[in-house]
Amino acid sequence: MTAQGSNRPYAEVIGDPIAQSKSPDIHNFWLQRLGLDGDYRRCHVTAEGLADYIAQRRGDPDWRGCNVTMPHKQAIMALVDAVDPAAQAIGAVNTVVRQADGTLKGFNTDAPGFLEPLLDELSQPHLFRMARIIGNGGAARALVKALCDHGFVIVMFGRDPARARVLLDELDPEGEHHVAPLSMLAEPTEFDFDDRVGCLDLVVNASPLGMTGNPPLDLHPGHVPPRSICYEIVTSPRETEFLKTAKEAGFRTIDGLSMLIGKAAYAFEKFFGQPAPREDDAKLREILTR
Repeated sequence: MTAQGSNRPYAEVIGDPIAQSKSPDIHNFWLQRLGLDGDYRRCHVTAEGLADYIAQRRGDPDWRGCNVTMPHKQAIMALVDAVDPAAQAIGAVNTVVRQADGTLKGFNTDAPGFLEPLLDELSQPHLFRMARIIGNGGAARALVKALCDHGFVIVMFGRDPARARVLLDELDPEGEHHVAPLSMLAEPTEFDFDDRVGCLDLVVNASPLGMTGNPPLDLHPGHVPPRSICYEIVTSPRETEFLKTAKEAGFRTIDGLSMLIGKAAYAFEKFFGQPAPREDDAKLREILTR
């Protein structure tokens, strides 16, 4: 857990496990492109060691902050000095930044990173906005809050619909949202969607289904409304069966790297004081999929 001091500004990503994180590849690519003196690292931190980690880093003037992965996104909120209102509303922090006065502030970049590829659509008026979100775990929290703030009705599919109901009621208690068992998605449906003109429909896989080493996502095409945007947050493989099938059916697709790069860009500027060089996204994608 001890950082190897080099008198260079650095940030890092923490979690348990952490070896799979692509964040160092992203941030170090941008640091190199901008010619900035800095570094970005991985650090394995267990739940039992989280408080000690924060205490140690507070005393390191070169430490600019950290990105936070599972299972620490909620526990770390009690260990920082302030939490950004958006992160407080989501109930999770994925970025900790050392402020000019030395205090630590928690942010959530998952929400803006997720929304980034959708900004053109969100700038347009719609008669109705609905998002079908698959999965009701920690990864879904920021997505749900971000979409509710943009006027979406949520239909959440999870193995535990009662847990999904609690999550929706916590994040948007005034909303008229719906829950359904995950198993329903695999079943054929004869539901007759209208043509959905003037509507914005999203189908978002916020579960590990389809990820390398996990079972596939079993989704009957009848559950995907016409003109839907199919959005995947899984990054390995880059093109899951969910995305491949959606693309072949003519739907617009957004892969997990879009959110990953987008949320990293928000954190990068907070850590290193300059915007990420997004004109190099195509090259960065090549690096991340090698």
